[in-house]
Amino acid sequence: MLHSTSLRLALGYAALFIASSLLLVGLLWWNTTGYLDRETDAVIAADTRAIGDRLSDFGLAGAIQTMNERVEAESADGKAIYLLTDPRLRPLGGNVDAWPLKVGPAPGWYEVDLVYRGKLHATRLLHVVLPGNYQLLVGRDVQERVAIRNLFLRSLIWVGAIVVGLALLGGWLLRRGVQSRIESINRTATAIVQGDLARRVPAGPGNDEFDQLVVTINRMLDQIQQLIEGVRNVSNAIAHDLRTPMAEVRARLEGLLRRAEGSEANLDEIAAAIAGIDRLIGVFNALLRLAEIDSGLRRAGFGKVDLAALVADTAELYGPAAEARGLGFTLDTAPGLVADGDPSLLAQALGNLLDNAIKYTPAGGSIRLGLVRDGANGAAIVVADTGPGLTDEERARATDRFYRGDSSRSAADGVGLGLSLVAAIAKLHGGELRLEDSLLGQTPPGLRAALALPAPAC
Repeated sequence: MLHSTSLRLALGYAALFIASSLLLVGLLWWNTTGYLDRETDAVIAADTRAIGDRLSDFGLAGAIQTMNERVEAESADGKAIYLLTDPRLRPLGGNVDAWPLKVGPAPGWYEVDLVYRGKLHATRLLHVVLPGNYQLLVGRDVQERVAIRNLFLRSLIWVGAIVVGLALLGGWLLRRGVQSRIESINRTATAIVQGDLARRVPAGPGNDEFDQLVVTINRMLDQIQQLIEGVRNVSNAIAHDLRTPMAEVRARLEGLLRRAEGSEANLDEIAAAIAGIDRLIGVFNALLRLAEIDSGLRRAGFGKVDLAALVADTAELYGPAAEARGLGFTLDTAPGLVADGDPSLLAQALGNLLDNAIKYTPAGGSIRLGLVRDGANGAAIVVADTGPGLTDEERARATDRFYRGDSSRSAADGVGLGLSLVAAIAKLHGGELRLEDSLLGQTPPGLRAALALPAPAC
């Protein structure tokens, strides 16, 4: 899932939003609670210096007097804490009855819970050692500050939860917006791959980067369509123009052949010329059929096709031809498999595969025709033979138009358009043509051609 660009953008946006919000809240925390802490520490430190100075100037009595004056001055709010003891920690003055157990012998800052005036209070204390080894403890009741801190922390948790929620919501909205635009481009590209060259990416209402990209893509598609239509029109015109005179020449030669006049050699030459012309006309018909398939026009005739019935009918047609060449022919189908498609095109594709298998399998070999499940709900029509098979290099180019492997050049006539036509039909149906070793346990390995078709739409 992390391979999705829109998801990474959404997560990045959410992370940036959360980080910036936490930074803002952190600064607010530092400026509020930090300010209160610094203010409290400054007051405690000032009182500690004042009492220490009185001890140095006026002795112990002056220090105790100063401390008691400060206790009386701040008795109204009761937040000040003072305790002066002798070296053995016996109280000499202040508003605390005894030295707190949680305050250790080492001088420094302490935050302890202290009971005074009958209540437990959170306090911040400064322990200093005065001349004469007198122990001085000065502090402030910070219970309210602790309450403020707790309130702030609870608020921070709520704010953090809201920030995370808003970040995730914003990230989801961002991902949805980006994904919808990308999906629009993807649907258009898929339609064009299937042959609908007139499809264009719908433009949005604004003029953002995606809209500018859409305009550029549509201009590119217009140019590509013009080029393809130009090439297709020229190819179709050439095929039509050449097929007509070829048909006329064939008709004349066939007429001469029927008259049975002339020498036997002349008649053989006429028959060979007719066969060659038939071969050329077949090439033109195949090219025109490929152009029609590539254009996607044949999708108009799509419907539900019973693949088991189609395979059985084709086997009935090609089975006798295989037996006439001394080949074993077996049929194995799985019932109940259907596909969305053009039955005549699928029959033609299967016929091409069987025709190749019959032509290239030597006498005494075998051909196996099967219909199997492919994936979760798809189907595959499989033709396996014990012929010479294809090398890895030949498989990579087997569906190229007019390509013929070494074995096909020497074994039978052909022009290299049969598998090209099957691959084009498979692509039109949203499937693919797979070429593998037949794995029937013989050497050479033979060929297994599988016409894989996707599950029908609901």
